[in-house]
Amino acid sequence: MNAPTTTASYVFPPQAVPSLPIRGSAMMFPVHRIYCVGRNYADHAIEMGHDPNREPPFFFQKNPDTLVGNGGVFPYPDKSNDVHHELEMVVALKSGGKDIPVEKALGHVFGYAVGLDMTRRDLQGEAKKMGRPWEIGKAFEHSAPCSEIVPSADIGHPAKGAVWLKVNGVEKQKGDLDQLIWKVPEMISYLSGLFELKSGDLIYSGTPAGVAAVKKGDVMLGGVDGIGELKITVG
Repeated sequence: MNAPTTTASYVFPPQAVPSLPIRGSAMMFPVHRIYCVGRNYADHAIEMGHDPNREPPFFFQKNPDTLVGNGGVFPYPDKSNDVHHELEMVVALKSGGKDIPVEKALGHVFGYAVGLDMTRRDLQGEAKKMGRPWEIGKAFEHSAPCSEIVPSADIGHPAKGAVWLKVNGVEKQKGDLDQLIWKVPEMISYLSGLFELKSGDLIYSGTPAGVAAVKKGDVMLGGVDGIGELKITVG
């Protein structure tokens, strides 16, 4: 199917391009796809009942229009009574390709952000038991809060630093980027063997242990040292 030209007419107005602000710039970062790495911290793999050894990475997707900006509201979703927070570093790509070598992977990174992979844990659990995909638990509306993007030109490529989350001022999650099972270059390289990566892709890199349920009115404040913070209220 050919891509539409700039003069194309549509039967109804197309949706706005999902985007995120960039620190120090008036320009926005247009988001193409959102990939998430599952169980990429050993302690989180253990708390979820899995072997923490270095198994091949696996990925799931969220839709770009599930993004929520910093300071925004995460509306408590329907059909769930067990919604969990998962605080993560987010990798934003400026270019892509297929079968990207590990040693060249960081050259495709535009910058980094702080994200929350909000999860309807009860619905995800039901899907797992039935051998079904996870989208019902992962890819629902407003499930991908994300901070502004910090260019790697300003901060380099963080390989260590605390990854943390507090709910109503109480620490719930705490880890360090140096605990990632699959490092950022490896994630990019492996993922590019499964999908053709594009400029504007985001990769949620995995969450440390301590995931737990939230309720309406909770205030989540999380961060990744050297990158920034993300504050989201459960609506």
